[in-house]
Amino acid sequence: MKYVARFLKPYYFQMAIAWFLMLTELAVELMLPFFLGKMIDEGIQTQELDTIIFWGSIMVGLAILSFAAGIINSFFSAHVTFKFGYDMRQRLFEKVQAFSFKNLNEYPTSSLVTRFTNDIRMIQNGIFMGLRIMLRAPLLVLGGVIMAFLVNWRIALIFLVTVPLLIGFLLFVVMKAGKLFRKVQERLDNVNRVMQENLSGIRLIKAFVRKKHETNRFMGANTELMQNTKKALRLIETSMPVLLFVMNMSLLFILWYGNIEVGNNNAQVGDVVAIVNYALRVSMAISMFGFLTMAIARMKASSDRIAQVLDAEIDLVESEYANEQYRVNDGTIEFSNVSFRYPNLKEDVLSELSFTVQPQEKITIIGATGSGKTSLFQLIPRLYDATKGSVFIDGHDVRDYKLDYLRGAIGYVPQAPLLFTGSIRENIRWGKNDASEDDIIQAAKDAQIHDTIKNLPNGYDTQIGQKGVNLSGGQKQRVSIARALIRHPKILMLDDSTSALDLKTESRLLDAINQYECTTLIVTQKVTTAMSTDRIFLMDDGQLLDVGRHDQLVKTSDLYRKIVESQFGKEDVHEH
Repeated sequence: MKYVARFLKPYYFQMAIAWFLMLTELAVELMLPFFLGKMIDEGIQTQELDTIIFWGSIMVGLAILSFAAGIINSFFSAHVTFKFGYDMRQRLFEKVQAFSFKNLNEYPTSSLVTRFTNDIRMIQNGIFMGLRIMLRAPLLVLGGVIMAFLVNWRIALIFLVTVPLLIGFLLFVVMKAGKLFRKVQERLDNVNRVMQENLSGIRLIKAFVRKKHETNRFMGANTELMQNTKKALRLIETSMPVLLFVMNMSLLFILWYGNIEVGNNNAQVGDVVAIVNYALRVSMAISMFGFLTMAIARMKASSDRIAQVLDAEIDLVESEYANEQYRVNDGTIEFSNVSFRYPNLKEDVLSELSFTVQPQEKITIIGATGSGKTSLFQLIPRLYDATKGSVFIDGHDVRDYKLDYLRGAIGYVPQAPLLFTGSIRENIRWGKNDASEDDIIQAAKDAQIHDTIKNLPNGYDTQIGQKGVNLSGGQKQRVSIARALIRHPKILMLDDSTSALDLKTESRLLDAINQYECTTLIVTQKVTTAMSTDRIFLMDDGQLLDVGRHDQLVKTSDLYRKIVESQFGKEDVHEH
């Protein structure tokens, strides 16, 4: 709950106003039964009309005051609640943006989405109730008991038995419900995860006729959520009859004992009526504790989940010694005895890599699936840090660069191109915010996608569906490449991002890239691509097996020769 208090701090003044208005409502509610008793004893029983009008006017005036205070309180409560939600979502988003890949692996997308939506909404509900009725309910119980004692302490003694008993019962319910609602949120994470996977892979599900399997998987997750929710709500709902039973028994005792006291001239009828009113208000306030208990329990469970994210330690941060003067100018890349393993794995995926890539050199990295090609790529822009050894760019360790400057000089196209909802123009400009229309068109031409875009109904204004769902694989790859080229990067990294292109289109693309003054690294399985670059890095099992040009490796490397044979046939190896 520490973050709740921290994010509410800027709004303490508005909260103070809301609480003051709530106390105004509370004071009116506590005074009305007292004045009612006065009106009965001094006006109705004595048939004094002026006295009845006097006390009645006061009660009406107070009721109007309470109504106005309630309306204004709701306004301030809503203001604080919505501003709090805005600030917390903003901070949570900034935290997630700062996450390293290790952090992102610890929190599935579905879990983060639940925290951004459902969890923050639960906290907002708790805050609104806290400003509107959460404090009012216990204060009404306390104030009602005190006022009852001021009216007639003998009759009010019943409160000393019932109220502590009920408060102890409610504390037990809150503690138990908090654990149950935490499980509910976890099951909600699971439902969101299954939904997200199904919606993302709906085409694959249909193609493989896996509807029944996926329906059963969702049903299982949904059933778990339902069962855990039922268990939590059942506890809350069970507490309500207990509360009402105890309070109704106390009302019966008040009426019975009050009648005796009136008969013995130790109390007046107005006193009994006032105490019955206080008992009803206390009963109503305690009956609200069931809803408040649920709100508090869910708020605490959700705040704990938010705190997990905000307290998460980011393992990859900008070094305090990072030099703002360092810029990537030439694009020289050097790996010095670099080994790397992913968090929570026991074995290295890269082992003792050492090589140098010269400025504007074109390098192809080729090797079997799982040989470490993508892992090597991720070390250059510091998406991960090397476990051992160092990566240098232009002679400086990548850890000594400001992250924005380092990554700003790199154009990175991942294996699975990701496009955002919006127009094609916006997706290309995403690589460089201040890019002009000419820049966008030139990048598209170089990426061999300009003609395709012009043939679309709305050209560059064509809207792309989520993740580029309305574009083919090759089109998505070329838009992603255009997004990287528009930056005019000093280092261009293409991670198997031409796999969906035909040989002719790919050849034109590589020729266009040669016009850029950048060091180019290309992960590929195509020998034709490797043949067009300055050097080929042959990798296997996390190690750099051999380096050379195509014609050299065909002669010196058995593994490379097998790769060429698999694509061209054994008899055509030396022709290529």
